[in-house]
Amino acid sequence: MCGIVGYVGSKQAYDYLIEGLFRLEYRGYDSAGVAVQNGDAIAIRKKTGRVGQLAELVKQQPVTGTTGIGHTRWATHGEPSDVNSHPHTGGNGEVVVVHNGVIENYASLRSQLQEIGYVFRTGTDTEVAAHLVAHHLSEEVKLGSDPADSQTCLRAVEAAIKRVKGTYGLAIMFRDVPNMLIAARLGSPLVVGIGRDEHYLASDSSPLVGHTDEVVYLNDHEIAIITASEFKLKHQHSGAQTPSIKVLEQTSQDTDLGEFEHYMLKEIFEQPQTIENALRGRLDDDEATAKFGGLNMDPQDLRRIDRIVLTACGTSWHAGLVGEYLIEEFARIPVEVEYASELRYRNPPLSDRTMIFAITQSGETADTLAAMRECKRKGHPTLAICNTVGSSIAREADGGIYLHAGPEIGVASTKAFTSQVTVLTLLAMFLGRMRHLSYPAGKRIISHLRDMPDKIRKTLECNEAVKEVARKYYSAENFLYLGRLYNFPVALEGALKLKEISYIHAEGYPAAEMKHGPIALVDEETPSVFIAPRCQIYPKVMSNLEEVRARRGPVIAIACESDDKIAKLADDVIYVPDVDEYLQPLVTSIPLQLLAYHIAILRGCNVDRPRNLAKSVTVE
Repeated sequence: MCGIVGYVGSKQAYDYLIEGLFRLEYRGYDSAGVAVQNGDAIAIRKKTGRVGQLAELVKQQPVTGTTGIGHTRWATHGEPSDVNSHPHTGGNGEVVVVHNGVIENYASLRSQLQEIGYVFRTGTDTEVAAHLVAHHLSEEVKLGSDPADSQTCLRAVEAAIKRVKGTYGLAIMFRDVPNMLIAARLGSPLVVGIGRDEHYLASDSSPLVGHTDEVVYLNDHEIAIITASEFKLKHQHSGAQTPSIKVLEQTSQDTDLGEFEHYMLKEIFEQPQTIENALRGRLDDDEATAKFGGLNMDPQDLRRIDRIVLTACGTSWHAGLVGEYLIEEFARIPVEVEYASELRYRNPPLSDRTMIFAITQSGETADTLAAMRECKRKGHPTLAICNTVGSSIAREADGGIYLHAGPEIGVASTKAFTSQVTVLTLLAMFLGRMRHLSYPAGKRIISHLRDMPDKIRKTLECNEAVKEVARKYYSAENFLYLGRLYNFPVALEGALKLKEISYIHAEGYPAAEMKHGPIALVDEETPSVFIAPRCQIYPKVMSNLEEVRARRGPVIAIACESDDKIAKLADDVIYVPDVDEYLQPLVTSIPLQLLAYHIAILRGCNVDRPRNLAKSVTVE
């Protein structure tokens, strides 16, 4: 969603701001802007379109100064336009604001402010925040406070955000207080980078890499007062806080494209390594199980669990479906997979023996965070499967498991999905060995998991074959994705990938369900992608494939090596290594990622930054 950067120090602020905005492009946006302070003047430059277009504008209209804020906007209120782009000014320009989040009561606040003379120039909810801070600043001045005093500004911000309903990550500059930023968080992430006589601000850690390795993640209801020389933290309700400084482990290499044209392709080809990372240190040969350092639950409490709820959104939800199959097969514990956006508003009957797992790449997904908090409020153990250290979900969960997949820049998730499935396999084995899963079975699973990075490397050799299939079908406007058992979630994920980056309508179904409606869509112009490696019901899948062929529907099959039978039935076959059924999602998902990628390239789509999408959905 919207990206925020900020700088205060002795260097030219714009250099960090524009670099940071480029690094935040992966979050998804439609416009960008900066505000830089020079003395008692604040220069604002903003532009619809890409960050590069903003950079061109600043070349023509330079800005100088050592304090500034920047923003990439993903529109919620008000269409994408130059005027609706951030930053926004409040009052007569004495306050400048950038914002990530949604102010739910903006309409009533706007009316109140208009009644007392404030003029609105945009259709955004953020302009309300700017005017609201300016209004409370003027009220402080009327009471005799000095507008050039940082404490006056702080009180104005505190009074303003008390009136706001919704979510916000705010970065605020004040015309009369040069060399100071105020940041506030509720539901939208912010991180402060600590330098030597300088401080940085960002929505996530990526803009900070190479500038500092010491960071502070703001919690909800916290306000940061930031100058070049110091950083103070205050909680709205409990007062001054001691910042918890964390070490930033990310490096610039993590975000370099290297030899690849796009981040998505780079991340697809990183999967042998990311699966190795997910397994590292977690395979216990002596006990034939997995081991985790962060679950923070007593073994006896874990044995008491008689129900698990996996909650997630998007690709993470599809990983959860694979997890359901794995945990029920290995551990015999009933599992439900809930959309977090629905779970947060439902009141399902959960007992004290129900465990909640939130699955998320970013750790900041608003719906997943809200669902986890609701379950935690009701006293259920809430754990997380998360990729991002220091994220809100990672910090608030009772315990959890990190993916260690490294930054995922491409908006369409790839390596995070296979890492999530790998971790869920480990979890299923771990819970199974605590119950009835035998020692030999545990040893077999460990052996198969150790083989997976090499199996993934072998799978990636299909890239050229996938390119050829993409050339044949890229002009199609509808696709069906069909699979059974462990490959049904893969069908859903494959369809999602195609929709996300190529803008082709695609649907995923259990293959047997096709004849209960979707088969009506089959024609000569609608390819059906069958995820059909050998499995316990392979003949049934072949029968479903024949049903499509009988209606002259083109068939693309994902099949095991040396499957001669399917080669006679399908129009095109993409081969993957033969692995145990429960591990098939790790290999069958990869050609579908590549297929979506190559089709999108052929259609001229921006694969890393697809339209209307954001990497981390931090608003409802």
